[in-house]
Amino acid sequence: MFKALTIAGSDTSGGAGLQADLKTFQEYSVYGMTAVTVMVAQNPKNNWSHDIYPIGLDAIEAQIDTVLGGIGVNAMKTGMLPSEQVIRLVARKLREYGCSNIVIDPVMVCKGTDEVVNPVAADAIKSELLPLATVTTPNIYEAVQLSGIKPIDSIEKVKEAAKIIHALGAKNVLIKGGTKLGTENAVDVFYDGSEFLLLETPVINTTYTHGAGCTTAAAITANLAKGLSPKDAVLNAKEFVTAAIQDGFRLNEYVGAVNHSAFRERAD
Repeated sequence: MFKALTIAGSDTSGGAGLQADLKTFQEYSVYGMTAVTVMVAQNPKNNWSHDIYPIGLDAIEAQIDTVLGGIGVNAMKTGMLPSEQVIRLVARKLREYGCSNIVIDPVMVCKGTDEVVNPVAADAIKSELLPLATVTTPNIYEAVQLSGIKPIDSIEKVKEAAKIIHALGAKNVLIKGGTKLGTENAVDVFYDGSEFLLLETPVINTTYTHGAGCTTAAAITANLAKGLSPKDAVLNAKEFVTAAIQDGFRLNEYVGAVNHSAFRERAD
């Protein structure tokens, strides 16, 4: 059985965070395990505002030791790491256990809130986590924070940002441009240090995208756990998340989530 770990926040509504990761791992027949870094609850009495409840450093470390020290994994990913202290702890544990096949999803904002990871924490992601990354998966906002390029509003600027992020230590970079670049299609850019690959899909006219970023990173993680190359892992993950977005559904009056079983159901 292939095994994977997600070190990430818990999304109580189930669409993103470690819940999305576990659903994705299961779709790939990968046994998923977790280390919870923060809990996010959505308040139905206040327009679905996001309330964030941190987890203590000792508890996070104990969870990581349980999985990496007591079981072992074929691949792992990070998600929301809410502080510099948590980032440095996670990086130290990954080095301690000699982890490989690491996907760094540099989550810097909780969708639905204006709470952004502070600049010191963003710097810690750059210095501590990117050098460990087999693949990193920033969206446009996160790519701005990591590369220093502002604004990123064209394919050429995405490529420039990818080069900078690769130079910070990430072996492979996937920048999720989506529909934010003014292109006819939704475009993501993959860079392995030598060549660029543009991943283009028709624009999907939906707002039911909650969890798409986490799902992409988790699908890449699952593919790496099963032995795919980073490029092939990304290509397959793109197909997986595209199907999930196409079959997204309304969760409530505030949000819609991607459908994690869509790729399998279409194959069936």
